[in-house]
Amino acid sequence: MKYFKRESYLQKIRGFYNDTEIIKVITGVRRCGKSSLMQTIAQELRDKGVSEENIIYFDLDKRGYRNIKTSDQLEKIIEDDAIAKGLKYLFIDEVQNVTGFEEVLNGFRDEGDFSIFITGSNSYLLSGEFITKLTGRYIEFEMFPLNFQEYLGMKDFLKKPIDSNLVQEFDNYLLEGGFPKAVQYDSIQDKKTYITSVITEIFEKDIKRRVKIRNVSAFQKVQQYLINNFGATTSLQNILDELEKNGTKIKRETLNSYIKILCDAKILYECNRFDLKSKKSIAGEKKYYLSDLGFYYATNTDNRINYGPVMENVAFIYARSNDYSVSIGRIGKLECDFILRKDLEYSYLQICMTIMSSKETEEREYRPLESIKDNYPKYVITRSDPVQHRNGIIHKNMPDLMRNGELF
Repeated sequence: MKYFKRESYLQKIRGFYNDTEIIKVITGVRRCGKSSLMQTIAQELRDKGVSEENIIYFDLDKRGYRNIKTSDQLEKIIEDDAIAKGLKYLFIDEVQNVTGFEEVLNGFRDEGDFSIFITGSNSYLLSGEFITKLTGRYIEFEMFPLNFQEYLGMKDFLKKPIDSNLVQEFDNYLLEGGFPKAVQYDSIQDKKTYITSVITEIFEKDIKRRVKIRNVSAFQKVQQYLINNFGATTSLQNILDELEKNGTKIKRETLNSYIKILCDAKILYECNRFDLKSKKSIAGEKKYYLSDLGFYYATNTDNRINYGPVMENVAFIYARSNDYSVSIGRIGKLECDFILRKDLEYSYLQICMTIMSSKETEEREYRPLESIKDNYPKYVITRSDPVQHRNGIIHKNMPDLMRNGELF
C-alpha cells in the first residue's frame, strides 16, 4: 500500500532509523497519521534494501493483536518474529494498550540489535513507568493533523480536485480540518460524521481506559464548552461560572482534572501568557486551542468562519508542529497574539483576517509589535491582504506562508 509522505516528520526521524540506543516515540492525537508515518518509515527501509524479515510490525489496535494486554504476551510475539540476524526494526503501534510494555521495550533495546519505533495517542504513554525506566533513552516526535501544505499534498495524492483560488482552498481547509482520512470523503457531512467518530474513539480508547470519570455528562459539557470557545482568553473561574449558568456545577479541582485529561488526549493544547518585560509566565488567564479545527465544525451546525480565533488556532498548531514553544505575549498594556521561541531565538506574531478594514485595525495590529524593542522577527499575518511594508515588520498572508512551508 502506498502512503502519503509527511516529509516534515520523516526529516526529523531519518537520522535515528538505525539507532539502537534511542527508542523513537511518535505521539499525537488519535487518527492524525502516526500509523501511516510508521508504515512509511518501514517502506523507506525496504527501499534501502532492508529485508522483510528484519522488519517487525505490530498494530495492537488491529484484529489479531487486540488481545495482547500483558508484557509477557508482548514479549512472546516479538520473540516469535525476531528470527532474522543483524539489525531488526521493531514497530509497535498503540503500545500503551499493553500493561508493563516499558520493561519489554527496555529489554529489547538493551540487546543492541533492535531499532525500536512506537506510537501512542495520548500523554499517558510518556508518564510514570516509561519516564522512570527510559529517561534519556527515547526521543518524542509529536505529530499533528495535516497542515495546509500537507492538506493540498494529500488532496493531490488522492487525486481530489483543488480549487485554483488558494484563499478559497484555505477556507475549505479551515472548515474541514486536517485529519488525513477526512480528506478522502467528498461530502462535508461525511467529513463531520467521521470526525465525530474520532471524538468518540478518543473518549473510549484514550480517556475511559485510563481515567475514571464519575460524571460523564459533566465531562462532556466541559469538553464541548472548551471546543466551542477555543482561542478565547479564559480562566478556571470563568469556565466554572459559564458552566453553572448552563446548569452544570462542578468543583474547581474536577474542572482542572477534566482539562488535563483533554490536553493529555491531545484534543486541546494550552497556551499560557508571557510577560515580555519580566520574561516570566503569567498565572491565571490562558487560551486553549484545538489540535484540529474539525473538532469544532464537526460538533456545531454553524459553518461560518470566525477568522480571528480560527487563524490563531491554525498558526498555533503550525508553530507547535515546527517545534516552537508558543505563548501569548503581554507588553505593558498591549498584547501580542503569539511569542514563538525555538532554542534561544524569538519571533512575534499578530494574526487577523485583514488589516484593510480600517486605520484603527491596522494600528491595533502593528502597535504591539512596534513597541517591542529587540531585533527578533515580527510578523503580521492576514488572510489575503495586499502585502504591506512598515517599520521592518514582515507582513504575510497565511495561505501563501503555509503552502510554501515557511517558518516564522
